Amino acid sequence: MIRVLINGCNGKMGQEVAKSVTLTPDIEVLCGVDRIDTGDNNFPVFTNIEDINVIPDVIIDFSIPVATFKILEFANKNKIPTVIATTGFSDEELQKIEAYSKNFAIFRSANMSYETNLMAKLVADLAKKLSESDIEIIETHHNRKIDSPSGTALILADSINKALNNNMIYEYDRHSKREKRTKNEIGIHSIRGGTEVGKHSVIFFGDNENLEITHTVNSRAVFANGAVKAAFFTVHKDTGLYNMNDMF
Repeated sequence: MIRVLINGCNGKMGQEVAKSVTLTPDIEVLCGVDRIDTGDNNFPVFTNIEDINVIPDVIIDFSIPVATFKILEFANKNKIPTVIATTGFSDEELQKIEAYSKNFAIFRSANMSYETNLMAKLVADLAKKLSESDIEIIETHHNRKIDSPSGTALILADSINKALNNNMIYEYDRHSKREKRTKNEIGIHSIRGGTEVGKHSVIFFGDNENLEITHTVNSRAVFANGAVKAAFFTVHKDTGLYNMNDMF
């Protein structure tokens, strides 16, 4: 039986992870970590990491970057494999995560959906075949999402950029620009509103025709289930930085 600590256990994704664990054989929630203990969970919740008096087999982190690094210190001290599903990290923070992975196993993905990662492969292949197209990415999320653009939008952009020899630049805001669109840019646009779980579209604009690929998530359970699968994958790893490509 794999025992998991959920960091950010009171958040919407933390609660989804707890549900997914409950429905999955051979894994259980040992405890959770969050700012407050609401008393609504059927497992212990620690509001201070220094108070944790149990050692899990694996950690699943769905929180915010500052909380991620607090739990990474605990994971590093105890060499606990960790699944990071949090987004919004800076380049410097990503480098710190990579440094931690030399001491214990870390699985990090901005999107735990298999189909989203499949989409990243598809759009990379299309980018090679439609290299003369103008490429735009539109991502839509609920009105409570903090980071922008989404980590998934960046996954898609990075996949396309790599396929095009890293010659593309990312354009996030044309509001202040008074010039034509360049051929080597990928426009990335963020929409926030309502309760939209997540929708990502990549559009290839050609001469007189367009090709669009869209992925829509209808339930957060998709991400929670992916995180639990990642936990099974990571729990027996000693060191290293892993992602969805390694698992699938």
